[in-house]
Amino acid sequence: MKSMDRKQFMTLVGTSIGAIVLQHCLSGCKNEKDDPIDPGTGDGDGSSTTGLSLDLSTSAYSSLNTNGGYVYVSGIIVARTSAGAYIAVSQACTHQGVSVQYRSTNNDFYCSAHGSRFSTTGSVLAGPATSALKQYQTELTGTTLRVFE
Repeated sequence: MKSMDRKQFMTLVGTSIGAIVLQHCLSGCKNEKDDPIDPGTGDGDGSSTTGLSLDLSTSAYSSLNTNGGYVYVSGIIVARTSAGAYIAVSQACTHQGVSVQYRSTNNDFYCSAHGSRFSTTGSVLAGPATSALKQYQTELTGTTLRVFE
């Protein structure tokens, strides 16, 4: 078996670390063309028969019981506005895929990576993003919040 000198070993280690870092960086760039939820087939009235159902009585979604709270679920950010309305848009900023945050004081979605801002319907308010976030419908029945297309 041939032995490896120190320079070869360090080159191999450096290349391996570089590959790991590159993979991590690229995993942040998501293709948002794939819908995070199944839009369902609908029942003829324009509503979807599937989507996400969030039980607001559980601790996982308890922040949605407070105006200004938000959660991430299945690639979607679901928020409760200062006025108490539930809104939902795709989680990943259309600029580079970083998760947006809901800012109740500004009533907008904000990407802390590069400063893009989006309205509550997902439209771009400020770049560098140029594409809107996908908007989802919400419907509250009792303590169940449904998110769908």
